[in-house]
Amino acid sequence: MGKVHLEDNDTKEKKTEFSLVRVKGTWRSTMGKKDNKDTADCVSAAKLYESITEKCTTWTVVSPIVFTYKVTETQDLLDPSNDTLLLGHISEPQELEDIKKSNKPIKRFVVVDQEVYKIYGPKLTEYLDAYNVLYKILALPTSEENKSMEMALKILEEVNSFSLDRRTEPIIAIGGGVCLDIVGLAASLYRRRTPYIRVPTTLLSYIDASVGAKTGVNFANCKNKLGTYIPPTAAFLDLSFIKTVPRRHIANGLAEMLKMALMKDKGLFELLEEHGCMLLDTKFQVDNSVYGRKRLQPASQATHIAIMTMLEELAPNLWEDDLNRLVDFGHLISPALEMKVLPSLLHGEAVNIDMSYMVYVSNEIGLLTEEEKQRVITCMVGMELPVWHEGCTMELIQKSLQDRLAHSGGLVRMPLPVGLGQAEIFNNTSCEILHRAYEKWCDELSISPDSSCDP
Repeated sequence: MGKVHLEDNDTKEKKTEFSLVRVKGTWRSTMGKKDNKDTADCVSAAKLYESITEKCTTWTVVSPIVFTYKVTETQDLLDPSNDTLLLGHISEPQELEDIKKSNKPIKRFVVVDQEVYKIYGPKLTEYLDAYNVLYKILALPTSEENKSMEMALKILEEVNSFSLDRRTEPIIAIGGGVCLDIVGLAASLYRRRTPYIRVPTTLLSYIDASVGAKTGVNFANCKNKLGTYIPPTAAFLDLSFIKTVPRRHIANGLAEMLKMALMKDKGLFELLEEHGCMLLDTKFQVDNSVYGRKRLQPASQATHIAIMTMLEELAPNLWEDDLNRLVDFGHLISPALEMKVLPSLLHGEAVNIDMSYMVYVSNEIGLLTEEEKQRVITCMVGMELPVWHEGCTMELIQKSLQDRLAHSGGLVRMPLPVGLGQAEIFNNTSCEILHRAYEKWCDELSISPDSSCDP
């Protein structure tokens, strides 16, 4: 509908709002609504605005972008009787039926972490052969040290040689968070956006990297400085992959789980507080000989709560338009610490050290009681996570917070627990409080034999 008004006494500005409709295959702008329903094939959710002044004409486009993606927990993903890996991303029943009836072979490009491939390579190829898939498997060393644009370009060269249909043949990434991030970035770049599927094989990627929209690689000695916001078409989660993950990497994933517990769910914290050691021992698997089936309910309960609380925070804010993010807890200082001491700390370990310090900050402000602070630290140590590191100096903390100020709209945006399972964002924590918390943190935890983590 057209609108005309005066901005001020000297400048006349004519503003017009257009709807966009498609009539017989052609998009057209219209100022009225009369023809929209009667003659249009469809009406776009996008809007076009035209502003005319004596000096210039400006067109403003408002185009909503909607992504739909699935996060599916399943069992025995590589069992040939389970077609989820190949068809689980398809939502339309008719499309699924057409594919099953078609004589055209399924084609897939698979990137898998090379350590994962050593364990699951034969099972993966057996699965793909069972469905007569035309496939290419690319096994790569997707470690934090190799998380680079060079690795993404290597994937893109292989994808280009394999020749995929960018609409119907998603790239599959199987591995930990680094693998999923790199492949996601490569897919988002190829032909501007090629669908991809995430299959996490570590606990950390199971409840963190696999369920969001972020992709990325390290650049200029900074963690994930290059990346995009392009979610996968689907993430397929199978806890059986976790049974082959080393114990330290289970603890690494528990750190991200604890993050969500401290920020959003006291019940999850209490579950980790009581069963964290058992979850480490069993690697989230059924083990009747040690704990009994009933005791293992916490495994599925913990992953379910962690994923649900993560999705609650991510879904309304996939592109981080709102920079006040509770999921950034533990991620203010840890990126710099992780890159500084690479490869001695895993991602979750660096996050936990960050969270440990921030718990002391919360206690110093008066947001957490001394008892709550001790419960959190005890829970961390019980899950074999480091709670202090000599590389986390006051200088590194101050620099990290200054970088945060520069890249977060001039605000620190510091998520802090205000109780167990509750949190708020703070922007004005004084240097005095940060220093007092740091001194207590070092005095109480640096001498503990369980506070730091050896590689």
